[in-house]
Amino acid sequence: MQINKARGEWIIDVVVWMILVLFCFICLYPFWFIIVASLNEGNDMMRGGVYWWPRKFTFDNYTTFFAQSSWLSAVKVSVARTLVGTAFTVFITSLVSYALSRRNLVHGKVYRIMFVFSMYVSGGLIPFYIVLRLAGLINTFWVYILPTTLNLYFVLVGINFFRSIPESLIEAAYLDGAAERRIFLQIVLPLSTPFIATLALFAAVGQWNSWLDSVYYVSIKSLRPMAYWMISTMNRTQGSGANQDLSGAINLTALATQSTAVVATVAPILLVYPFLQKYFVQGMMIGSIKE
Repeated sequence: MQINKARGEWIIDVVVWMILVLFCFICLYPFWFIIVASLNEGNDMMRGGVYWWPRKFTFDNYTTFFAQSSWLSAVKVSVARTLVGTAFTVFITSLVSYALSRRNLVHGKVYRIMFVFSMYVSGGLIPFYIVLRLAGLINTFWVYILPTTLNLYFVLVGINFFRSIPESLIEAAYLDGAAERRIFLQIVLPLSTPFIATLALFAAVGQWNSWLDSVYYVSIKSLRPMAYWMISTMNRTQGSGANQDLSGAINLTALATQSTAVVATVAPILLVYPFLQKYFVQGMMIGSIKE
């Protein structure tokens, strides 16, 4: 009886693993194919038959691609907005979250209700554009940074997270004469690594992948990020033989152009995620618990 039970469990395990392997293949193979296409000579790729490994391996796609001045400028903009935007978002959101988590905050409940209301009710695109124009942010680098410094969702997550820090620890710091600024910077923030890492990951991914704001609020080409040029490149090459900007590159076909654009845009942020995965899971779990 015990043998039959063990055999049945073994069969179930095999079936489950086969389903998981198939699911992983379905999810990962498109990314692998894009990488292969970006590393294969363009005209050779159009012949077909390349599925697992480049038949004519080359870096010419990337060399030609990044020779464009627009992409070199886009890399700088994307890196700058990701670093600066993430730093601003993490600090401001953490600061507001900590303040709203204090139980002795005057009218704290009213403030929290206002934040929840703001999450679900938006003023609309046109009023938002008018505010940005009056603030002098249109066609400036800071239009990417300032409107995203406060993440309302993570403010609520941060409130629950900071309330999980023992109150006795903060009270002990008060008794030792520490001011609010010192408590926040030297006691609260060092204990908030999971929350900060989670917030930083979401903020960095959001900044790196954002492109609509560069369409609505920026008309200067040198201020547009990589995500914008990736979408633009894919749209221009859709249905055409090659990117018009790269007509001099004989072997850079539409598929090679699109694949190279996708890899160049997506790869950097994917490489960061494994280093923050541990803190990401902890931050989401701890911040979601309310006692």
